Amino acid sequence: MDCCKFLLAISLHSFLISHAFSQSVIQIFPGRIEFTGDRKIRAGDELYCDSWRFSVETNDAGEWDSVPSRCVEFVQKYMTGEHYLSDSEIVSGYALKHAKSVNVSAGDGKDAWVFDIDETLLSNLPYYAAHGFGSEIFNEDAFDEWVDLAKAPALPASLTFYKELKQLGFKIFLLTGRNEFQRNTTEKNLLFAGYSDWKKLFLRGPSDQGKPATVYKSEKRLELVNEGYRIHGSSGDQWSDLLGFAKAERSFKLPNPMYYIA
Repeated sequence: MDCCKFLLAISLHSFLISHAFSQSVIQIFPGRIEFTGDRKIRAGDELYCDSWRFSVETNDAGEWDSVPSRCVEFVQKYMTGEHYLSDSEIVSGYALKHAKSVNVSAGDGKDAWVFDIDETLLSNLPYYAAHGFGSEIFNEDAFDEWVDLAKAPALPASLTFYKELKQLGFKIFLLTGRNEFQRNTTEKNLLFAGYSDWKKLFLRGPSDQGKPATVYKSEKRLELVNEGYRIHGSSGDQWSDLLGFAKAERSFKLPNPMYYIA
């Protein structure tokens, strides 16, 4: 009897294995085919573009110069809808949680937070809405003309977080890839958008021209460290705002699927 039970169990086990492997474990749904490297991706545009956006935000996509043509409508919908605002609020919420965990030294004045500006404090969405939401190759002259207007609105979640940091006693430093000749315009725009009382605004000077953003921003952070500041946090929309050396204790990456800066 025991022998029969053993043989029956073996037969049943073999049947289950055979049956399982005769079925497709991963079901591929019909849709468009996209070639990426040596792989084929079969999916609808919205699914593909959402996955593309995820790869961009996690820096898995590496360097890229424009939004894929099939994803322009998706990026437009994302940037002008609730999704972008919600993502920004979530990131800023975690940043605030970290900031509140810091024991800001009374009277020391050396507890710092570093912010990027474009797509971090200020939103250039009006400019990019007129230039294909990142589907066009970046035009520096056209963007400089937009900067000169000094009308970029604040990113709401960032403005709220910025004000919270001031109340907590942090010294706020602004570190942007904009050029020194744009200082007055940039300060005017920041004040117009509701920002004030930053400790220092860093812009690219003559010696910073041609440096990768990661190197330039790391060098400026190192200046702060050498002055005795403790950089508890850093917020930016590009990985080049956050990586490198002299990094913050914690870095917070805000969403931006419209452009990439190395």
